[in-house]
Amino acid sequence: MDIRLTSLSDPALSGFDTLIDTRSPLEFAEDHLPGAINLPVLSDEERAQVGTIYKQVSPFDARKLGGAMVAANAARHIAGPLAGFGGGWRPLVYCWRGGQRSGAFATILQQIGWRVGRIEGGYKAWRALVVARVTAPVTAPVVVLDGNTGSAKTEILARLAARGYQVIDLEGLANHRGSLFGAMPGGQPGQKLFESRLAMALEALDPARLLLVEAESSRIGDLNLPRGIWQAIVAAPRIRLAVPVEARAAYTAQSYAEACADPETLARIVNGLRPLHPAERIEDWLRMIDAADWRGLAAGLMRDHYDPRYEKHRARHDDGRGPVVALESLDDLDGAAVRVEAVLAGLA
Repeated sequence: MDIRLTSLSDPALSGFDTLIDTRSPLEFAEDHLPGAINLPVLSDEERAQVGTIYKQVSPFDARKLGGAMVAANAARHIAGPLAGFGGGWRPLVYCWRGGQRSGAFATILQQIGWRVGRIEGGYKAWRALVVARVTAPVTAPVVVLDGNTGSAKTEILARLAARGYQVIDLEGLANHRGSLFGAMPGGQPGQKLFESRLAMALEALDPARLLLVEAESSRIGDLNLPRGIWQAIVAAPRIRLAVPVEARAAYTAQSYAEACADPETLARIVNGLRPLHPAERIEDWLRMIDAADWRGLAAGLMRDHYDPRYEKHRARHDDGRGPVVALESLDDLDGAAVRVEAVLAGLA
């Protein structure tokens, strides 16, 4: 039975027990449907080998070799990950275009007696829905939480989410804090996987309620913000957090503890700033790294690197007339969230 997806939250997806991506591991790692498991019918090496034979020898020879590989891999999956499923199990399978790989695997599973579904158009159809979602205008009214580096915007938004507000954590989806030192364990997803995550978050929005997002540039680490959310951020009203440098530096030194545990990487990043700053300033920052003066380093980077660039970026997207929430410290983030909430009440 072929399933034609009409939306990212198509009810047809919930009618199956297991979603199976039959593409190769590299294809799966680049992007996949949420919740899918990878049972490749061709490994990365086998897929390359079959493709070479298809081009250099003949399609028939490629299909014959590919068929043998698919059968062997299907047998391995059935005897392994699928061995515990009974006769009532209902899998939904897909490949790149809903063609030979998912078709061959579905046929084998059907012969066993399982009721198998297959996504019409495969991953390519899913990707088209993702692109349509992330390039379309955001349906909910957006409010941007702004503030210079180290203002705890992400953490305050998390507290507002816990209080029932609609929030999309763009940096969480990108697995990056958005700064030079913002790398997170596990690294960033690829652009397509990031867009799939964002598309699912956008799909779940209530268009009648405010959506809160953090002020971002058009890139988070190595990832680009898609057109829909970027245009919404640029056009949205802003609430700006005004926090003294010393308070932001203290908060950043604590929240970036894992980065501080790798001084060699910090030094490499600081050295990469040499084209932008005087040599004596770079050497001063490097001395702070050697002395583990994380507050001093954070304060210096904020005053001389981040804040001037942030103000220049803000001038392009903020008329300066939005509300400001002044915080003398970041010791009470719950209290900070309450103060932002009071401002939001006037915007609703």
